[in-house]
Amino acid sequence: MSRPEPPSRFRAVKAEILRRVRARDWAPGDLLPAETELAAEFGCARATVNRAMRELAEAGVLDRKRRAGTRVSTAPVRPARFDIPQTRAEVEQTGATYAYRLLRREEVVAPDWLARLWALPETAAVAHVEALHLADGRPWQFEDRWINLAVVPAASEEDFKTVGPNEWLIAALPFSEAEMVFSAASADAALAHALGLAGGDPIFRAERTTWLEGQPVTYARLSYPSTYRMTTRL
Repeated sequence: MSRPEPPSRFRAVKAEILRRVRARDWAPGDLLPAETELAAEFGCARATVNRAMRELAEAGVLDRKRRAGTRVSTAPVRPARFDIPQTRAEVEQTGATYAYRLLRREEVVAPDWLARLWALPETAAVAHVEALHLADGRPWQFEDRWINLAVVPAASEEDFKTVGPNEWLIAALPFSEAEMVFSAASADAALAHALGLAGGDPIFRAERTTWLEGQPVTYARLSYPSTYRMTTRL
């Protein structure tokens, strides 16, 4: 049985197809090479190319039709966008006073679960930051963040004592793709203590991963009291 390809391979293939479209190597209306041809060129499985094309079609970049092949869209649809919020701005928009507290900052070898998620080599170095964001002195968000130092080496020079990693990353580095996962969870003892909750209390959780041209930039697990409300516009 063949092993599934790492997520980084899919991201790289998708980023390269998108780059060629933006560079007009493939102009609007152009027919793209067959999936088998692109798989051979990129040295990956056909399923990887298929997934990349499918997601770009969902974003309105490509137009896929059965038996007619895949073309660059001549009338791209603007997809709904989710702007990555700055926690400081979120708090201040409610009329509350924002405060930030660094709880931990370390540089370590990527733990196994993160190395698998990002397809990193065994010795890959990452920055790990835990921080608490407050509104009028009350816990608003607990941030557990991992930064890929191979892609963001400047993070090694930042102590994150006065500026949170979310705010710093938005200002320091662009991203080409992001994935958000929302879920309900319960607070363990450490998280309950940080957020001023009782152990087992419900929380709202958001997990966010960003990439830059196929390379993983950061993974953040953001935890909020259950009263938190997230609002976005389409």
